[in-house]
Amino acid sequence: MFSQRIQDLLQQMTLEEKIGQMIQIHPSTYEGLIGKKDASENFTGPTGEVLMKKKDLYNVGSFLSVETAADMIRIQSDYIKNHRLSIPLLFMYDIIHGYKTIFPINLALSASWNPEAAMRCARVASIEGSVSGQHVTFAPMVDLVRDPRWGRVMESPGEDAYLNGLMASATVKGFQTDTYASPYSMVACTKHFAAYGAAEGGRDYNTVDISERWLREYYLPGYRAALEAGSSMIMTSFNLYDGIPASINTFLLQTILRKEWAYDKLIISDWDSIYEALVHGAATDSYDCAHKAITAGVDIEMTSNIYYTQLKNLVEDKTISIELLDTAVLRILQLKEDLGLFDNPYRFANEKEEKKLHLSLAHRAEAREVASETMVLLKNDNILPLSKTTQRIAVIGPHADSGDLLGWWNALGDNKDTVTLTQGIKNQLGPDGIVTTSKGCDIFTADDPTFHDAKKIAEDADVIILALGESQVMSGEGANRGNIQIPHIQQQLAQVILEINKPTVAVLFNGRPLDLEWFDANVPALIEAWFPGTEGGNAIADILFGDSNPSGHLTMTFPRRVGQIPLYYNHFNTGRPLETEHYTYGKAYDPGLRYRSHYIDQPNSPLYPFGYGLSYTTFEYSNLRLSSCEMGYTDTITASIDVTNTGKFDGSEVVQLYIRDCAGSVARPVKELKGFEKIHIKKQSTVTVEFVISEEMLRFYTATMDYQSEPGQFIVMIGPNSATYDAMPFTLHD
Repeated sequence: MFSQRIQDLLQQMTLEEKIGQMIQIHPSTYEGLIGKKDASENFTGPTGEVLMKKKDLYNVGSFLSVETAADMIRIQSDYIKNHRLSIPLLFMYDIIHGYKTIFPINLALSASWNPEAAMRCARVASIEGSVSGQHVTFAPMVDLVRDPRWGRVMESPGEDAYLNGLMASATVKGFQTDTYASPYSMVACTKHFAAYGAAEGGRDYNTVDISERWLREYYLPGYRAALEAGSSMIMTSFNLYDGIPASINTFLLQTILRKEWAYDKLIISDWDSIYEALVHGAATDSYDCAHKAITAGVDIEMTSNIYYTQLKNLVEDKTISIELLDTAVLRILQLKEDLGLFDNPYRFANEKEEKKLHLSLAHRAEAREVASETMVLLKNDNILPLSKTTQRIAVIGPHADSGDLLGWWNALGDNKDTVTLTQGIKNQLGPDGIVTTSKGCDIFTADDPTFHDAKKIAEDADVIILALGESQVMSGEGANRGNIQIPHIQQQLAQVILEINKPTVAVLFNGRPLDLEWFDANVPALIEAWFPGTEGGNAIADILFGDSNPSGHLTMTFPRRVGQIPLYYNHFNTGRPLETEHYTYGKAYDPGLRYRSHYIDQPNSPLYPFGYGLSYTTFEYSNLRLSSCEMGYTDTITASIDVTNTGKFDGSEVVQLYIRDCAGSVARPVKELKGFEKIHIKKQSTVTVEFVISEEMLRFYTATMDYQSEPGQFIVMIGPNSATYDAMPFTLHD
């Protein structure tokens, strides 16, 4: 497992040098201690406690968030000169959806239903990050999410474990490639382990309280898929699980990770998360906290000082064995050797190449192509696509000519490098097109409540584009919302513009599913553009004018109202399910429905279901058939369906396979995604899509917590989304 070179190096290390390898600091600590910032001999962190003494600076094992090749080379050179054994540093960074060239946020990327696109995005991000000196990216984020109030849904692939795993695996392969010797490869650090996406109330850092069955059935598969794809590091989450913070949780880190999954690589804490076990009330003091974290298996502590101040005491008191410490250090050193840092501590960092590769034309072209594939057409009353002969277009709203399209966690992305919506439309129309722009209002406020300028240009236009939604700081870490509507001032603006009665399209920018009920009822055409990244404006224009036919499909359910949350497609039936949505809402008492699981003021159903997405063409599903209606444990069944493009445009469709297990030793969901195929169909053509169903696809955690299938009846469902499908039954026999 560990090379002889690494084992020999360990034997030469002092206890302090070993502990140093397990500590990660921010560059501000380094700059303070070497005198580039005001600092004393004892540099303090956000808690006011001593973070590090200057004499210990050159034992540290890794740095967080050094941004450029020049800084990496400077710091690495200084460290190697000053480290007694010349052990190089690891440099790590949050490269979530791009480094300098920014791609669509991850929730948008999953809406492409194209893992290969996720791989391409990760590859570009790896090139741009590694040439700037990064060795490790804190990606993929594979937390399964069901609550759009949580700001970090924008980082996730969505609400389905199967799709989540495919996107996670593709991202890992894009960063790490086949081998770390490959040019511009990086280490993928999977996060956040575990179940961080189930935070109560959609509030960041909050408690998670779910059953072990739900943990294993829904939340763990994404992490496991990433690790099986080769991810060499995993990050613990902030939340409690079963009352114990993840960073000191032996069930998560030892029982599942180390033993069941045989994971033998690095575990790193999230920012301050070991220290936060004290705040959770799950440790008595720093000594106890360090003991629990190292025993659970955390190899590297990010930014807080628990390991720095307490690991030596734990070893000297014989509370932990030196062998426990040594194993963690060996993992760290082995990764450094695997990356080739002992032979070339600067690896791919190169200032000249950095300038050449960042925002290169090829990378921008990739970002544009991927962004257009992520956009979801939510509604279209025969307005789109627009004709390029349209002479006068008014672009109105806070995002009309804004570069605020990158989304949270945008690394070195710069709004100034971003193609705005107005710029993208002008690029499409060329010099003959007349494009006028008015903000109308900011995200939350308007200087002129009459929207005079916006109304004026709208009245003079042939077509109006409303550019509405969130600012990029309204989603992401710490940006949780209790109200997931578009801010009311923007709805007021839209209402005023719609009264002009011109063809109107709303392009929506956001990092989460929103309550769009009013917009769905009132705006003729809706495009979910998410935060589309550096080439966002060009990609949206490609969609608007039909150069790209929309093919995105939602990977999170869009509720009608926030009161429906959590709302997800693979829910369970109640004992009293609502069998129809066709009744009059608002009744305080309805004898036929009172004692059914429903709301009296709105439907149970979402506004837009999981898997939903329209196209400029239309697709008809027909002739669902099964190769057999009976299946043994060693058999397979082929499910086939014909999909016809009945419209006027060539287009791509995401054909989705769902299966329902009708009865089991524990209740089973009403449906589960088990496969999909994204196919391109020429207009007026038919394609037959086939899915092979195996016994393995029918497994779940039974009443005895065994992962296996059970004989009985199943229903195959194939269609364009989780609410619209053709269905047929089959039976699994012993």
